[in-house]
Amino acid sequence: MGEYSKALKYYEKDLEITKKALPPTHPDLAISYNNIGQVYYNMGDYTKAFESHEKSLKIREISLSPNHADIAFSYNWFGRIQCSMKEYSKALSYFQKSNSIREKALPETHPNRAVTYSDIGDVHRLMGDYEKALGFHQKALNIQENVKCNPLECATTYMNVGETYREMKDYTTALTYYQKGLKIREEKLTKNHPDLAVIYHNMSKLYFSTQKYSMAMKYVQQAVEIGQEKLSSTHPHLVEYRETFEKIRKKQ
Repeated sequence: MGEYSKALKYYEKDLEITKKALPPTHPDLAISYNNIGQVYYNMGDYTKAFESHEKSLKIREISLSPNHADIAFSYNWFGRIQCSMKEYSKALSYFQKSNSIREKALPETHPNRAVTYSDIGDVHRLMGDYEKALGFHQKALNIQENVKCNPLECATTYMNVGETYREMKDYTTALTYYQKGLKIREEKLTKNHPDLAVIYHNMSKLYFSTQKYSMAMKYVQQAVEIGQEKLSSTHPHLVEYRETFEKIRKKQ
């Protein structure tokens, strides 16, 4: 949690300097608000995250053309925040706005288009439409597996596909995708990175569903340990990890 607090202080100082140096509608100010919004999102403070990204978008709408890729970037963040707040219809609407701009502004195989496809797919999963979810995830992977992109974005898509198959009770296929995502994240991230906790938690839920409680406990303990080190005690992810831990403990 301390790392996020340090990052927030740094970005807030940067914002104050930028405000003094530049006019109020300069695109660099939008970047500053965007950075602050991302930190709040990672801290689990979704209301403040939304407010910061809203300020960023207002500047971008004034200073950029309506179909500029940076405006799509803001919409994508709104979608993720709404998704985390379980406002899935609103999230889908924002992701669709982002996708509409990116389809006009970016080449067909641009990695950012894959990110939006993956996000749209995950909202469809959360809304229970698994066929649509897998369709969008495949569109994302068609780009991510064939062009140079951030491997961590591909790992997120693998994880999202795994979650979809887990909810469909196809546990073997789910595990295959989790392992693909985990391999990338373990190679690219530090051992105590919060994104590793997310996939450990997903794997614990899978093993719980297949009644392999010792494996489920192993992975949820890893998730809880990282969460306790890196997140606040009230962070939604850590709260969920602890709930899963208790559920598994009662089965052992």
